[in-house]
Amino acid sequence: MVDALVLCGARRVADLGCGPGPLFERLLREERFDALTGVELRLGDLQTLKARVQSIKTSAEMRFLHGSFLDPALDLDGHDAFVMLETLEHIEPDALSQVERAFFILRQPRTVIITTPNADYNPMLGLRPGRKRHWDHRFEWGRERFQHWANGVASRNGCAVRFDDVGPCVSGLGAPTQMATFGRPAAGG
Repeated sequence: MVDALVLCGARRVADLGCGPGPLFERLLREERFDALTGVELRLGDLQTLKARVQSIKTSAEMRFLHGSFLDPALDLDGHDAFVMLETLEHIEPDALSQVERAFFILRQPRTVIITTPNADYNPMLGLRPGRKRHWDHRFEWGRERFQHWANGVASRNGCAVRFDDVGPCVSGLGAPTQMATFGRPAAGG
């Protein structure tokens, strides 16, 4: 994830569904980021994140927002990248259009990076067909289904999308995690 953010030139990043903040904490340790915002519905996770990062020396501006990143009233202006690390699968499938609206229509950051489990890889984890990795996952998609969804989002919203494997790849199954990086053309170009 850090490599993907560096590649897209992000300086102001919103970690959406940050949980207790392992990615947020990792990003704070990188000098290249000017501002980081953690957004989380679970207040306890947000408080844990605040406690974990208070002693980290950084010049980055830090913000912590309690609420849903789907809420249009939530102040997420000024970010050039949104990140959803293993968060998409916790949203009901019929609410995915709200993700598209919130990220690509209302807010329009330059980059959106989404990772989600690759269901094609689940047999390597000992999961039987139809079983999910976590009790709260509303769905888990294989590579073809995830790419179909992401390509549709990109097409409808004038973005390019790139797909990457995260973790060791197994022939025919891919990696444990899949990533889509959506990018908007630079202004004026």
